[in-house]
Amino acid sequence: MSGSAVGIGCTVLRDLYGTADARAVLDSRALVQGWLDSEVALARAEAEVGVIPEAAADRIAEEADASRFDLDLLREGIAQSQHPLVPLIRALVERCGDAGAYVHWGATTQDVIDTGMMLQVRAATRLIRGELAAAEHAAGELARRYRAVPMAGRTHGQHAVPIAFGQKAETWADELRRAVARLDRLEDEVVCAQLGGAAGSLAALGDAATAVRSRFAVHLGLPMPAAAWHTARDRVREVAHALSQIAAAGERIAAEVVRLQATEVAEVREPAVPGHVGSSTMPQKRNPMTSEYLIASARLVYAGTTALTHSASHAGERDMGLWAVEWVALPEALILTAGIASKLAWILQDIEIDADRMRANLEITRGGIMAEAVMMELARRWGHERAHAMVARASAHAAASGEALDAALQLDPEVAAVYRPEDLARIVADPASYLGSLAPGPPEPG
Repeated sequence: MSGSAVGIGCTVLRDLYGTADARAVLDSRALVQGWLDSEVALARAEAEVGVIPEAAADRIAEEADASRFDLDLLREGIAQSQHPLVPLIRALVERCGDAGAYVHWGATTQDVIDTGMMLQVRAATRLIRGELAAAEHAAGELARRYRAVPMAGRTHGQHAVPIAFGQKAETWADELRRAVARLDRLEDEVVCAQLGGAAGSLAALGDAATAVRSRFAVHLGLPMPAAAWHTARDRVREVAHALSQIAAAGERIAAEVVRLQATEVAEVREPAVPGHVGSSTMPQKRNPMTSEYLIASARLVYAGTTALTHSASHAGERDMGLWAVEWVALPEALILTAGIASKLAWILQDIEIDADRMRANLEITRGGIMAEAVMMELARRWGHERAHAMVARASAHAAASGEALDAALQLDPEVAAVYRPEDLARIVADPASYLGSLAPGPPEPG
C-alpha cells in the first residue's frame, strides 16, 4: 500500500498532499510488515491450538521483520510470479529453515493482505482522527470566541441577512464532530481481521478452525467477524465513505476561507507564516495556498473513494479485478485525508479574523442587508406578502439610486404614514441586533 510516483508519493511534491506520519504507516515497508504481522498472528494462534509446533511459531515471529527483507527483490518476484504475496512467503519460508514448513499454514493470500490492510487502516485513521479532533476543537473555539460578531450572511453569492461569524464556525465544528464520530465507528465496528482460508470455510484447519480464528484476532488486537468477507467489501466502502466525508468537510471549510480571503471581502486570512510565498511574480499577494492544496487533495480523495465504492460486486469467493483496486485507491485516500486533516487543523488553529472588515462589509448595501428585518416589522401591519412587495420596491430603488434602504422606504406614502424616519433608521442601523438567538457583543478575550 504505497503512493503513486507523482503527487503523494513524489519526493518533491508529496508534502503538499499528505503527511510524513501517514506515509510512514502506509509505505511499502509498513505494507510488508502488516503482512508479516498477520503471518505471525496466524502461527501463534495455530501453535496455541496445537496445529503447528510452538517452536515453529517462535521462529516465524523472530524472522518476521520487514527490515530484513529486500523490497526490490520482492517487487521483482511479484512481477515474475504475478502474485502479490507468494514472493514474501517464499522469502519467509527460506529464512525460517525447518520451521518454514509451517509458514502460511491453512491460510490464503487474501487473509493476509486484507488483515494487513486493516492494520494499516487502523494506524492511519488514528492519525487522521487526532488531527481532525484538533480541527474540530479549533472550530469550536472560534464559534465561542466570535459567537456574536456580526458579518454578512451570503446566499447565492449575495448579501442575505446578518449572521455571526461564530455561527459559521459552529457549522464547521458540528460537521467535524460527525466526521470524528465516523472514524470512531470504523475502529469500533468496521476494522477487523480476515481468516477464511481458500474460499471462506477455513477447511484446511478442520476442527481447529474456529479456535485458530479466535486466537488469530486476539494476537492482532482486532475483532474477528462472524463470516469471512473475501467478497463482501462493505467494510472497505465504509472506510471510503468516512474518508470522503472528511474530505468534503475540509473542502467546504477551505473553500470558505478562500472566498473570505478575497481582496474584495478580506474578512479572514490563513495564518501568516514566515517563508510562505504568495506569488513568484506578484510580491503583494498573500494567497490562501494551504486551503487550495486542501481543496485539490479533497478532489483526489473523491477519485479514490469513488473507485472503491464502484468496486463492490466481487464474483464468487474471490475477484482480483475488483479487489486489486483497493491496493492503490485506499492507501492514497488515507494519505490524502491525513493531509487534509492536518491542513485543516493548522488553518483553524491560527486563522486570522478581521471583525472590523466584517462590520464594514455589512454596510456596503446601506441597510439593504436588513431588508428582512424591515419586512417582518411591516408585516405586522400589512402581512407578509404585501410587506415583501413594499420592501422589494424600496430595495430596488435604493440599489439604483445609491440611497439607504430606510430613506427609500420613506418614499412609500403608506410606510411614511405609519413609520417615522428614525423608526426605520433604528431597524436598519445595527446588524448586530438581528442575530437571532445569538446575543450581541464583542469577541471574547483570547
